[in-house]
Amino acid sequence: MKAYRKSQNLTTSQDASFGSNRVVNKDNKRVITVGLVGNPNCGKTSLFNKLSGSQGSTGNYPRVTVEIQESRIEYKGVEIRIKDLPGIYSLTSTSLEERIGRDYLHSEEADVLLNILDAGNLDRSLFFTTQLLEMGQATVYVLNMIDEANKKGIRIDNKDLSSMLNGPVLETNAKLGVGMDAVLDAVIEMADKPHDEIHPITLPYDSHLEEAITKVQDLIIKLHPGQMDQHQSRWLSLKLLEGDDELLRREGEHSHLIELVRRARYDLSHSHGESCDSMFANTRYGFIHGLLLEVRTVADCPDKRMQITRSIDQIILHRLLGLPIFVGLMWMMFESTFTLGAYPANWIDHGVRALSAQAGDLLPHGLLRDLLMDGIIMGIGAVVVFLPYILILFFFIAMFSETGYLARTSFLLDRIMHIFGLHGKAFIPLVMGFGCNVPAIMATRTIESPRARLVAVLINPFMSCSQRLPAFILLSGAFFPDNAGQMIFIMYMISIATAMGAAVFLSKLVIRGGTESFVMELPPYRLPTLGSIITHIGTRAYDFVRMVGGVIVVGSITIWFLQQFPRDITYSVNYETAIAQAQTIADAAQSKLAVTELNNKKEQERMENSYLGMIGQSITPIFSIQGFGWKDSVAILSGIFAKEVVVASYGVLYGQDNSSETGSAGLRNAISQAMTPISAFALMVFLLLYSPCLSTIAAIKREAGWSWAGFSIIFSLTLAWTFSTVIVLVGGLFF
Repeated sequence: MKAYRKSQNLTTSQDASFGSNRVVNKDNKRVITVGLVGNPNCGKTSLFNKLSGSQGSTGNYPRVTVEIQESRIEYKGVEIRIKDLPGIYSLTSTSLEERIGRDYLHSEEADVLLNILDAGNLDRSLFFTTQLLEMGQATVYVLNMIDEANKKGIRIDNKDLSSMLNGPVLETNAKLGVGMDAVLDAVIEMADKPHDEIHPITLPYDSHLEEAITKVQDLIIKLHPGQMDQHQSRWLSLKLLEGDDELLRREGEHSHLIELVRRARYDLSHSHGESCDSMFANTRYGFIHGLLLEVRTVADCPDKRMQITRSIDQIILHRLLGLPIFVGLMWMMFESTFTLGAYPANWIDHGVRALSAQAGDLLPHGLLRDLLMDGIIMGIGAVVVFLPYILILFFFIAMFSETGYLARTSFLLDRIMHIFGLHGKAFIPLVMGFGCNVPAIMATRTIESPRARLVAVLINPFMSCSQRLPAFILLSGAFFPDNAGQMIFIMYMISIATAMGAAVFLSKLVIRGGTESFVMELPPYRLPTLGSIITHIGTRAYDFVRMVGGVIVVGSITIWFLQQFPRDITYSVNYETAIAQAQTIADAAQSKLAVTELNNKKEQERMENSYLGMIGQSITPIFSIQGFGWKDSVAILSGIFAKEVVVASYGVLYGQDNSSETGSAGLRNAISQAMTPISAFALMVFLLLYSPCLSTIAAIKREAGWSWAGFSIIFSLTLAWTFSTVIVLVGGLFF
C-alpha cells in the first residue's frame, strides 16, 4: 500500500483499475504526485521549471537543488504535483541530499517517478537508474539534453530502451522546453497503469551475493511481518549489504539482522577479493554496459565542443594563470557593477525625487505627510536606487554559473582551500553567499563530511551578500567617490579572506578533523540561453521588490516612529525665541544662515532625545574608538534584522536634514560630513562582518542547531569589532 501524504483538501477513493488509493483534491480533480530524480547537472531543475512554470535556481554545476521543491500544475483536468528532489548519484546515503532522496523514494509517496537522464552521459546516469529499477516503482525515463547527445553522434533506440527499463522513454530539451507535453502525457498514462503490471527488475548478481541477499531478506520478513512485500524487503536487503549507514542505524535494534549483514559482507569480501560494495557496483555497470550495447550507437563524430572545453580549461585551470584570471574576473564584475549601475541608479533616483516632490505638493502638512515623505518614501527610495547594481551583479553570477565556470572555480581553488581546512566543493556555497547567505547555507548540504559542512555553514555569513551591497555603494560613493568600484572589490576580497581565516580557526581549534577527498564533475562549457539569464535576474528583481514592499517598509516606518516620538521634548535652548531674534538681523543672507543653523540644531537635539536617539546613544560608547555616531549605531542595530534596512535607516535618519541637495546625492553629502574616511572604511568592514541577519541565523539554527547559531553571532560580532578597531588605530598612524 502506498503511503500518501494527505491534507485537509484531499480525499481518497478506491479504484480497482489502479490497484491503489486514488487521490482527489477539494474540487474532485484527480491528483498525481510526480517525483523528479536524477544525477546532478542533468537538467533536472530546468525541466522542473519548464513543467511547472516556476523559477527555481539552475546552473551549469552539480547539486543546485538541496531540498525538495514542489510545484502544482493542472494538465488535462488532472492536478499534477511535481516534486524536485536533490540531484544524487546513488541511493546509498553518504550525504544529506542522498538521504533526503532515498527516504522520499522509499516512502513511495510519488505515484510516478520522472528519472531524468543526461542523454550524452548514459554510462553515468544509468547507475542511479539501476537502483530505481530494483525499487519497482512506476517510472518515466527522460533523455534530457538530447541535442547535445546528437552533436556527439549518439543515437538511442528509445523503443528497445523502454522495453529494457520497463517504462516509457522520452527525449527532451529542458532548456528550450521541447517535449514537455509528451512528458506530462506519459506521466498520466503511467499513473493509470495497474500496479500489478509494474515489476521491479532483478539484476543478475553473483550467486554468492544472491545467496546472501536471500538470507538477509528472509530475516527481514520475519522481523517485519506484514509490513513489506517481496520487492521492498529485497530492496532493503540490498541496501543493508551495500553498507548503507543510515539504514543500518535504523535497523540497529535487530542485533541478529545487523550481525548477519556484517558476517555476510565479511565473507563475501574475503572470498571474492573485493568489497561487497564493489560487487554490487560491478554488476550494475555490467548491466548498463550490456544495455547500452543494445540501444546506443555512436557515430564517428568528434565532439568539437568537448575539444573547445579542454582547450579553454588548459588556460582557465592553469596552475599559474588560473588564479589571476579568477581575480581579474572578480574585479571586472564589481567594477562593472558600480560603473554601469550608476546610470540607471541615477534615473531611479530622479524618479524617486520627482515622486516625493509631487506627493509633498498634494498632501497637507501633518503627521501623515511626514510619515509618507520622511519615513516610507525616504526609506524605500534610499534602497530601491540600488536595484540596478544588484541586478548587474547577478547577471555576472548567472553568466559564471550557466557557462560552467563556477564549477571550475572549485577545482581551481581546491589546493588553496585545503590550506584553510576546506576543499573546493565548499566554494560554490560560498559564492552563492554573494547572493544571499540563507540559500548558500542550505547549499552546504551537498558537502558529505559533517565537519566540513559545519565549517562551511559558520563561515558563510562572512561572504558579502547582495543585501550588504547598497550600504557599501552608499559609503564608498560618499567617502571614496573616485575609487568606489575598487573599494567594493576590496570589501568582497576582505569577505573571502575573513571567511578563509575563520575556516582555519574553526577547523584547527574548534571543529577538529581531517581533510576529505574531493570529487566533482566538470560539465562542458555551454552558451547561456536568454531565458536562463532572464530567470536568474528576474528572480532576483522579484525578491528585491518583495523585500522593499515588506521588510523595508516596516523597517522605515518603525525607525520613523521611534525618531518622531516622544513629541514633548524639553530643549536646552528656547529655539523659537532665538529664531525670532535671528530673523531681525538686518543682513538678509546672515539672517537666513542663522535661522538655518538654529533649525538644524533644534532638529538635531529633537532627534537625539527621541526614542531612536536614546537607543542609539545607549550603544554608541561601544563604538567610541571607531568614531561611529549614534546614527551609525542605529543603522548597525537595524541591520541585525535585515542588512538591507541599513541604507533605509540612513535614508530616514538623514532625510530630514535641511540640505540643499536631495535624493541619494544629498544622503551621501550628509553622511560624508558625519565621520572621517578611516571611520567610514571601518564601518564598511563592521557592516560586512558583524552579526548575521535574522533569516541567516534561522538558517544556521536549522542546519546546525541553536548552540552554533549563538556561536556564529558572538564570533562574528567579535571579529567585526576587533577588525574595525584595528583599522581605525592603524589608519590613524598614517592619516
